Amino acid sequence: MRNTIIITGASGFVGLNIQQYLKGIYDVQSISVRYIPNQELNLKADAVIHLASKAHDLKKVSNPIAYYEANFELTKQVFDAFLQSDATVFIFLSTVKAVADAVQGILTEDVVPNPKTHYGIAKQQAEQYLESQELPLGKRVYILRPCMIHGHGNKGNLNVLYQFVSKGLPWPLGDFKNERSFLSVENLCFVIKELLENSSIPSGVYQVADDQPVATNELIQLLGRSLGKKNKILNIPTSWIQVCAKLGDYIPLALNTERLQKLTENYVVSNQKIVTAIGKPLPIESKEGLLKTFDSFKK
Repeated sequence: MRNTIIITGASGFVGLNIQQYLKGIYDVQSISVRYIPNQELNLKADAVIHLASKAHDLKKVSNPIAYYEANFELTKQVFDAFLQSDATVFIFLSTVKAVADAVQGILTEDVVPNPKTHYGIAKQQAEQYLESQELPLGKRVYILRPCMIHGHGNKGNLNVLYQFVSKGLPWPLGDFKNERSFLSVENLCFVIKELLENSSIPSGVYQVADDQPVATNELIQLLGRSLGKKNKILNIPTSWIQVCAKLGDYIPLALNTERLQKLTENYVVSNQKIVTAIGKPLPIESKEGLLKTFDSFKK
């Protein structure tokens, strides 16, 4: 008889990919949950993968309370139900934003958390709650902090860059030098499967990222390669771009200071702890995974 895996939030981008990855190996059951005060959940499974949450709102129109209810209070309820159940594995999908909005050097699990947004703070509160509870014998709990996840079905920032390059427009931010980590959803699914199957991996907090960071200029080149276009990268002085971005804070331009930061910031995440714990290399190389994602945008 196959083990039963319960996935919350399974209808989202990550959930759909995990279901497909585990299908045929486990009896995968998706449940829809939302925060209701004082509710008690009954979980009947061998393992629980808790994905249900409120994603970061880039437009900043969400009520802050919604983050704490969906990302902290609901996580408490699901985890309390896990503790009372016969399930032996609990996997919580947190985020690197529960630790830092900006990174100096390389982000590791040893960094003292200092989240700046309601999204990150709520996720950090959930992490603290999970770590504060005493685990019954035989149960394992994993807190995963992924960086920017990409893959088939993802409609996020990489898709925006894809649309930009597909129009043949020159990339104007070539003078900015940066590196940032990405995470192929296939690598995330691989990690989750290993955690489900390998009881020797200790409970704890693990960052999840592809092995190598990628510069934004490299992303543009990969996009051009995927599209079969000879894309041009312009090295306009950073000082000029920064002036334009500040203007964009006051008048409707394609670029403002926040968007410029997202496009040019350094955000390198170490995956050494999780790779060492698993004892196997991640299956998808960084640029290979990005090219697969770009190819999926064509469909």
